[in-house]
Amino acid sequence: MVGAAKRKELASDLRAIFSTTSREQAFGIASSVAQKWRQKGYEKVAEHLEEHIEECLTCLAFPESHRRRIRTTNGLERLNQEIKRRTRVVRIPNREACLRLVTALAVEQSEEWITGRRYLEMGELEEHRREEQRATKGVALMER
Repeated sequence: MVGAAKRKELASDLRAIFSTTSREQAFGIASSVAQKWRQKGYEKVAEHLEEHIEECLTCLAFPESHRRRIRTTNGLERLNQEIKRRTRVVRIPNREACLRLVTALAVEQSEEWITGRRYLEMGELEEHRREEQRATKGVALMER
């Protein structure tokens, strides 16, 4: 969509969108970025941004401390790396044995996130949801 010469500029514009703290601000920046690239003659970039920005900003519905872990694939990549490491040292006789091994690794990872090193702090998420509900109720009362 964009040549090598313009990739850094596009990446900078996209980083500006994702570094915001609110969805409204991110949508505003995304709209101006789409307009900027449309004026430069990159219609497909602008269309793609407008069509898919909603999906990309889902992480902004979560607390600030959760966003970095949610918007990246680091957790999934780490799990895949562990599965690859463990399956290389063992000879797996059939699909069922492979499924058992991978399932055991996934359960082990889940237990580690729950009991040991927390991947996401769920207390923060619950507090964030309560604050959103309070804000929504306040807006509903003001509209009446």
